[in-house]
Amino acid sequence: MKNMRMTTTAKITSKGQVTLPKRVRQILATDTVEVVVEGDRIVLIPIKSVAGSLAQYAAAEEKPLTEIRDRVWQEVADAGKS
Repeated sequence: MKNMRMTTTAKITSKGQVTLPKRVRQILATDTVEVVVEGDRIVLIPIKSVAGSLAQYAAAEEKPLTEIRDRVWQEVADAGKS
């Protein structure tokens, strides 16, 4: 999949949401992506397992996974308030 290139379009709604076409979702085989802004481009990086990703962060920070998970959820909640 790494060398595969596919081009498609998607509309951004008034709420800022984008629905990925079904074929793209099938190729990604996940419902979680990391969004990276590179200049005037947006890159979506599939995350196969959110728990696995959090476990990697926890190991790098040498903290329990539960502490990292709770901190991430708090950051998400705080971001929703602004």
